[in-house]
Amino acid sequence: MVKTPPQRVIVLIPTLNEAQHIEAVLTQLLAQDAVAGQARVIVADGGSTDGTQGIVEEVAKRFPNVELRHNPKRTQAHAMNMLLAPEFDGYDIAIRCDAHAAYPSDFISRLSAELDRQPDIASIVIPMDAVAEGNCFRRGLAFVADSKLGAGGSPHRGGVKSGYVEHGHHAAFRLDAFRAIEGYDTSFIANEDAEFDRRLIASRRKIWLDASIRIGYFPRDSLRGLWRQYYKYGVGRARNCLKHGDIPARRQMIPVVHVLLLALSLLILPFSLLGLIWPLFYLLLLSWVAILMAQKHQALCGLVALPALAAMHTSWGIGFLVGLVQARKAGR
Repeated sequence: MVKTPPQRVIVLIPTLNEAQHIEAVLTQLLAQDAVAGQARVIVADGGSTDGTQGIVEEVAKRFPNVELRHNPKRTQAHAMNMLLAPEFDGYDIAIRCDAHAAYPSDFISRLSAELDRQPDIASIVIPMDAVAEGNCFRRGLAFVADSKLGAGGSPHRGGVKSGYVEHGHHAAFRLDAFRAIEGYDTSFIANEDAEFDRRLIASRRKIWLDASIRIGYFPRDSLRGLWRQYYKYGVGRARNCLKHGDIPARRQMIPVVHVLLLALSLLILPFSLLGLIWPLFYLLLLSWVAILMAQKHQALCGLVALPALAAMHTSWGIGFLVGLVQARKAGR
């Protein structure tokens, strides 16, 4: 097994207003990891106004291999595509980290070693586990975020089995493969990772989900933020499906069917009480789940499952339908 020198590993962290988390993330990644301590670490900031940039500059005094870069286009896709520039031609492995997550102390070393161990894979993806910390809404959301009702059974959301997959939470890339398919599609403001994976698989390269390398992620702490997040996910998935001519997975169609049933119910309700069937069934289902979460975790915050799941399903479904309409109009 040929070991990649740490000096040929680059870590990129896109940020936008992450003052609450960025110092902890950088410390977790760098303090006890020999590879991370010698790798090039770039924080690509999209114009934070909450002090994120100043915190990164202070951290760089402790860790000289950390540098702050400006990302004028703001999105994660544009941040990652900095790696397509000629100045990064001397690097072999890229590791993407999020500023809104919690990392094990050997994260960079283990990803680099796993890519070295499996020369036939082009990318490593990892599971994310929701962290039940913060305000009551965030804690309650964390109880259900990775469940089948929340994430639909995605293997990278709380999954425990390693293996080849078609998509997952991005962690490490071979830069030759990243360059070969020209990085992310920067027209995507969400779902850019799934779109990248779609092209990576189409190029006959492999993606490995390593369930032993896990991160914690912090869910949104408000209903409004959660709604916006999943609406964007839905729009992105629709664009992805239309771009590649793919049929959505069954679990992805469930929120769409839910939104269509709600719309049908509203149309029927003025004429018949049959319009109450789906809304009442859905309300009872989520209420049952919320009560179970409150009992399981011995916390009233578990009741947040009801509005949180309703927001996730409904906003994703609306976003998907809006994304279909927008993409078709743009294609005309």
